[in-house]
Amino acid sequence: MKIYTKSGDKGQTSLVYGQRVSKHDLRVQAYGTCDEANSMIGLALSSLGQGKESLAIKQSFHAIQTKLFHVGAELATPSGKNVAWPIIEDDVRYIEELIDELDAKLPPLTTFILPGGHPSGAAFHVARTIVRRAERIVVSLLEKETANPVALAYLNRLSDLLFVTARYVNLQSGCAEAVLHQP
Repeated sequence: MKIYTKSGDKGQTSLVYGQRVSKHDLRVQAYGTCDEANSMIGLALSSLGQGKESLAIKQSFHAIQTKLFHVGAELATPSGKNVAWPIIEDDVRYIEELIDELDAKLPPLTTFILPGGHPSGAAFHVARTIVRRAERIVVSLLEKETANPVALAYLNRLSDLLFVTARYVNLQSGCAEAVLHQP
């Protein structure tokens, strides 16, 4: 099977179940942005070391990357059609548990911090901003069409987890957080 089909050469693509839409359709933008976030998470993970803490993060994020792929598949499914892998409240709770676990190991946040630090921590910050963009696109989509609102909650919580993970990776790597200087 060839990787290229030429079916998108005129600016359209297929959703799940074969419906053709413009490549700038909100659904395409939403699942495409989830794909971008997933790729950036992969980059962040590739910069982690091999220690016990790094391996635990990699394991957790393997499950999260799989669920993020499911979010994308759900967003690629037209309204009213069956979703192969729906995102459910338990998926959101899993992320909340990870946030609580990592946040308990961090110093309290007393000021705004600037993205950066260890290359993996910085990449987690970039992934967070991509997830926030996906979230904004899904909000726009939900204003026009139906989609699973739990997918939106999942993205919202995922961006929080990425922030906490960036902080945690920076702490574990010995990289001090850059704080926002007040004028």
